[in-house]
Amino acid sequence: MSNASVVPGLSVGRSLFYLIVAGVAWGTAGAAASLVFLVSDLGPLALSFWRCAGGLVLLLGALAVRRRRAPRAAESRRRRLLRILGTGAGLTVFQSAYFAAVEVTGLAVGTVVTLGAGPVLIALGARLTLGERLGRGGVVAVTGALAGLAVLVLGSGGVAVRPAGVALAVLSAAGYAMVTLLTRRLGRDGGGADALATSTWAFAVGAVGLLPMAAAEGLVPHTAELAKVVGLLAYVAAVPTALAYALYFAGAAAVRAATVSVVMLLEPVSAAVIAVTVLGERLTGATVGGTLLLLGAVAGLAVAEARGAVGRRRVEAPA
Repeated sequence: MSNASVVPGLSVGRSLFYLIVAGVAWGTAGAAASLVFLVSDLGPLALSFWRCAGGLVLLLGALAVRRRRAPRAAESRRRRLLRILGTGAGLTVFQSAYFAAVEVTGLAVGTVVTLGAGPVLIALGARLTLGERLGRGGVVAVTGALAGLAVLVLGSGGVAVRPAGVALAVLSAAGYAMVTLLTRRLGRDGGGADALATSTWAFAVGAVGLLPMAAAEGLVPHTAELAKVVGLLAYVAAVPTALAYALYFAGAAAVRAATVSVVMLLEPVSAAVIAVTVLGERLTGATVGGTLLLLGAVAGLAVAEARGAVGRRRVEAPA
């Protein structure tokens, strides 16, 4: 178990709930993107830009209307700048490199390499930079999650693997790992972090970073179903972006980085469910087996995290 303390003011149970909701919401973004690509010529980088820009607008509105909270501990300018730039840069690399990997080597390989390498990079980074230890149960859970993800994706059939696409997917995983580890590191002492403000500024950095590439690809969609495309873009900006990332940053600061990485594997599970129930794709035995393995790993890590939190409170209570 981790030797890091839980972030004050947010329970482990609520943090895990936030992360689960975020993971499921992220899974719906792929279905919405598929529909956008189906009825328009909008490219993946342009879609990613509109996702960041739309999320930024919604979060700015939320910041403007929310009630003033109790004052937090002051956060230094250098620390706040590191949080904003680091998170924004990580999100930009994660999204843009992932879409590029899918374009080069296909959706199956790009997804399995990105989401499969993520937990490995996060676990290694957490061990080297945060001193977190998985323990035997954590190793088993992560192994089960990666096995489930491999069964879920590779069960769809053989596909060609291109080294350049794999390299881009690993780069995407590194961007995701950077965001997770930075959020966890800065959240260990609860030093004045505001999840909503962090999300807002991160999307501002992401939108600026993606704008040149998105403009080169084409920002304005050409379609006969403009209302449908606009509605889908609004959904992507609101639910799997503004809502999901705000919940993610709040939850990721309070639990172990490795736990966060595995809980976020709920994204491909929810995407698989939507593919079957909404898009009409056929449910295979591999899909069922991979989904069950992933859910079992997530449940195991959630229970271990909750037990660890109870144990730490018991140890700290006499003091």
